[in-house]
Amino acid sequence: MKRILNIISDTNIGGAGRVILNYLNYTDRSRFETLVAVPRGSLLKEPLEKAGAKVYEVDGMADRSYHKDDVKLLKDLIRELKPDLVHTHGALSGRIAAKRCHVPVVYSRHSAFPVPAKLRYPPGRWVNKLVNEHYADRIIAVSPATRDNLTDGGISPKKITVVMNGVAPVERTSPEERAALRGQLNIPEGCVVFGILARIEDYKGHLYLVEAARLLKERGVTGFRVLIAGTGAFEKEVAQAVEKAKVGDVVNMLGFRSDVAQLLGALDVQLNASYGTEATSLALLEGMSLGLPTIASDYGGNPWVIKDGEEGLLFPSRNAAALADAMERLVGDAALREAMGRRALERFEREFTGEVFARNTEKIYLDILKGANHGT
Repeated sequence: MKRILNIISDTNIGGAGRVILNYLNYTDRSRFETLVAVPRGSLLKEPLEKAGAKVYEVDGMADRSYHKDDVKLLKDLIRELKPDLVHTHGALSGRIAAKRCHVPVVYSRHSAFPVPAKLRYPPGRWVNKLVNEHYADRIIAVSPATRDNLTDGGISPKKITVVMNGVAPVERTSPEERAALRGQLNIPEGCVVFGILARIEDYKGHLYLVEAARLLKERGVTGFRVLIAGTGAFEKEVAQAVEKAKVGDVVNMLGFRSDVAQLLGALDVQLNASYGTEATSLALLEGMSLGLPTIASDYGGNPWVIKDGEEGLLFPSRNAAALADAMERLVGDAALREAMGRRALERFEREFTGEVFARNTEKIYLDILKGANHGT
């Protein structure tokens, strides 16, 4: 039995936390024991424990990658737990602590964003390469876009393995449940329903979606609705944009929703308009598990999840007119929506299940541990 200590500094449940939770659903418990270090008070503690992990709260490291005090605390924890391998999600402090305890380290990079100039060129590039390569035996990139970000910053591709995220399939709703929810949302029968389930932040691109809805109305396109589910720092700006564009009749802002499975089941097409930090979108994978076609921006990892013209349509990020074109195309072609949805489900089952993700992750663990000789 190999003991794997995950270290994550998130106090809320974000993408990295959901990745660990997804892994726990499919881990080979006969070979691996999963331990997780989180900041004291993290919302991740309870769901991680319910998923079967042993969770250890740390005084410090809350929502920060590095602090010298965190290194000391994590060194003490590693010496106490004696894991065979440490897997950090960000958390540079955890990588440094593990190396000082002579424990192998895997580092997962969960985001994709343009590399700043200071890391593209010396001396920043040299420092970035030295730190990341020294404090990790292997780096997991959750998307080819993430891998490209790492290599753009000087990190050797030999250190990097791409492991695309995987999720549990979303539970399907019945036709009766679908009809009932659409009725509650005042969606007329026969409407094509688009939906985006994401934090409402500037870089998620909601404003371009509102503009696309305005353009569709201007073109005389009818028979569609757009559902925006979620909350966030940019919520007020999006609500104001809906009012200013006079699209409140076709764009519904739903706020926070806990009924994600039911809401996905009410959609005909899922949307992703992101232009920042998108790697392997868990939301897109969940929609694909239900056979939903997708319209997504071409930013970050999206093109490696959705092939244009196959599982959905891609549009240039921040281009509302192109987004409107894609939406108009799918509003008017039920056969195309059905074909794309069928291919989305097939690809999900082939590449993006939780089982595939867990086995790929555990293969990296075994490759590193093979012949490893370490101690604390």
